Order: sequence, then C-alpha cells, then structure tokens
Amino acid sequence: MARLSGVNLPPEKHIEIALTHIYGIGRSLSKQILKQVGVKPNIKTKDLDNDQLKKIQDLINEKYKVEGEARRIKMMSIKRLRDIGSWRGLRHQKGLPVRGQTTRINSRTVRGNIRRTAGSGKKAPPAPK
Repeated sequence: MARLSGVNLPPEKHIEIALTHIYGIGRSLSKQILKQVGVKPNIKTKDLDNDQLKKIQDLINEKYKVEGEARRIKMMSIKRLRDIGSWRGLRHQKGLPVRGQTTRINSRTVRGNIRRTAGSGKKAPPAPK
C-alpha cells in the first residue's frame, strides 16, 4: 500500500484521484504534481513503483504545505480573524456561514437547526388486543 505524507492512498484508484486524499492537494494540484514528476495520471496507485512514489513524495515535501502544516495554517488564519474582531472572525466564533450566505432559510446544518420530515417521528400503531 502506498503511503505519502502520512496518508495511506487507496490502491484501486488512479493516482490523480488518490493524491486528493492528502489534505491540501486537490485535483488541479494533483495534475501539476504528476506532470512535474512525469507520471501518467491514469495509472492505478498499486501499479506505481517505489521510485515514482519517492519522486512524488520528494516534490510534495519540497514545494507544498500539506496535512498537519496546512491544517495549522488554516487554524491560525481563523484565529487571527477572531483575535482582531473582524466580521468573518465573529461568524466563525458563532458557527454561522462566513461568506455572506443568508441564514433565514438555508444553512440549517451550520446553525444546528436540523429539521426532520413530517413522518420521521411517527410510531407504529399499537397491536389490537
């Protein structure tokens, strides 16, 4: 099983998709990495040899911030917004949508107001005696 940046990549997926399991790498970045290394994107992960995996790992370590480092940067950005008291920081604190979405109708899951359908709470009628 291939392991890059502390993540086990799924062996049955194409390497282009499998790289997106690493936090901080999406489809476009995955394509760029494979192009720079010279690996075809439609090869399955299990078919890669150790040399190709090492090239991919070295490039990721050298140029990109992934996994723990990317998470830490994201959390520090949110913390900075909270500390300066910006509108976005306050929205993060309250757990509300940050980017201008309306909360009157939508964003129920973000607010914690999850409504159930009308028939979800019904119980079966009691058995006749």
